Amino acid sequence: MATEFKLKGLSSIELKNGQKQECEVEGIEGGKVLLLKVKDQIHAMNANCTHYGAPLVKGVVTGDGRLTCPWHGACFSIATGDVEDAPALDPLHKFAVEERDGAVYIKAQQEQIKQNKRPLSIKVAAKGTDRVLIIGSGSGALGAIEGLRGGGFTGPITCVSREGMQPIDRTKLSKALLTEQDKLVWRPMVFYKEGDVEFVWSNVTGVDFGSRKVTTEDGKEYNYSKLVMASGGTPKWLPMDGLKGDLGNVFVLRSLVHAKSIMEAAGSDGGKKVVVVGSSFIGMEVANCLAGKGHEVHVIGMEKQPMDRVMGEKVGAIFKALLEKNGVKFYMESGVEKATPSKSDSSKVGAVHLKGGQVLEADLVIEGVGIRPSTDYLQEAKEIKLLDDGSVRVNEAFEVEGLKNVYAIGDIATYPYHGPGGNGSPIRIEHWDVAQNAGRSVAAKINNPSAPPKPFIPVFWSALGAQLRYCGNTVGGYDDVIVQGETDAEKGPSFVAYYTKGEEVLAVASMMKDPYMTQSAELMRRGKMPRKSEIQKGVDVLEISVPAEVKM
Repeated sequence: MATEFKLKGLSSIELKNGQKQECEVEGIEGGKVLLLKVKDQIHAMNANCTHYGAPLVKGVVTGDGRLTCPWHGACFSIATGDVEDAPALDPLHKFAVEERDGAVYIKAQQEQIKQNKRPLSIKVAAKGTDRVLIIGSGSGALGAIEGLRGGGFTGPITCVSREGMQPIDRTKLSKALLTEQDKLVWRPMVFYKEGDVEFVWSNVTGVDFGSRKVTTEDGKEYNYSKLVMASGGTPKWLPMDGLKGDLGNVFVLRSLVHAKSIMEAAGSDGGKKVVVVGSSFIGMEVANCLAGKGHEVHVIGMEKQPMDRVMGEKVGAIFKALLEKNGVKFYMESGVEKATPSKSDSSKVGAVHLKGGQVLEADLVIEGVGIRPSTDYLQEAKEIKLLDDGSVRVNEAFEVEGLKNVYAIGDIATYPYHGPGGNGSPIRIEHWDVAQNAGRSVAAKINNPSAPPKPFIPVFWSALGAQLRYCGNTVGGYDDVIVQGETDAEKGPSFVAYYTKGEEVLAVASMMKDPYMTQSAELMRRGKMPRKSEIQKGVDVLEISVPAEVKM
């Protein structure tokens, strides 16, 4: 039963539309709530994002009643507290609020304030024949499952996955090399059992779209009425001797099994010689993590600066300096020739040879050279023509072209992008947040077939000595990067980078400048992002009011 609680030090609510205020709750140690005003109405809700706990008072309020997290772009409905965009899973509690006798009160249960979230329940006894089958158990599957059940779908849901476990926070694998499953899974298995979600741990070998059946490697068949293909990506191996899986202690990183193998080889005492091939986000995060654990880490990259194709040389140089500060050594504009065995154990790697003749001793090697879409099971399907990269072309609702009730999301999907500079251009984005939002989009379509697609601005983040936030996309390339703020790694970077093509801002990256990324993403959704010349003249993105009207 709800109890009345007084908000500490508040005699009245003095908020204008769009403003918010965090308040302590008397009688509850550490208890806080967030007050907001939207459309002349005061709202009270939990104060922290249910993803990683970011303070929502630093988030972004929009004219149509969205509250977006300042860190990773999770979005909540202010009216209901429900999740609108990834990566948050649990919604927020809403509280009745009242001003009287020179004080402000809310009505709530003490536990609702303490837990800082409204735990989502998907309890249902599945019924009917409208069966959704999901291939995969990654982020896209997670978004689809929770979106389906949260949106009222009561039919059977089956996930067929090679991963052998329920959805995990895959982003923590490269950032922290966590090896304990219970610290990675988003939900305990009982959560899915209560929601009547069945998991089948097997590899899918084929799909018969005519008879609506999925076949697994053990010869079993599973029927569906709606199919969501969320099979993710498979890490690439370099084709050179010693680096194609033919020597021990050479690893790729995609799964918990990979992380466990890396940490077993690295050990817990530090001091190992580690070579990371590839200066991608995965390679850089792993390098930073292992350097922090006391290992001697060398990164080999083909670019001039790490990740400069996506992030540009100016920003790539900041990343490099941050990791160098942590002890990582770089070999940029370098190629790999081969790896050779250890002199003490010919079954394991001992050195990596660069094309210039330099030899790097290695106790273990980690390859971060990209992934390929995991679509081998579609090779024989006549109804689908895979694109050159092995992905599947879909429309704005992630429906596979030419097939009814068949969807593809996440790493395997090439979809039309309508954000800044996109104009419907085909794009494939490999990121946890994008996959989950696609899963939620598909779930919304299944729950309400007549509803229009719900596009989103891609968001991703990375841990590179300082937290990187990024929104938008440069699918068509960019011609300039405007970097504003402190870029010196020694002083601690605090900057915003605007990626432009002509006058249009296509993407925004930031470090230690929240909520610039979140604000930019909301402005992009509305076609209200300032022009390049305005940014150069000093227009501050945070000073622009986010309107209600959404363009995409």
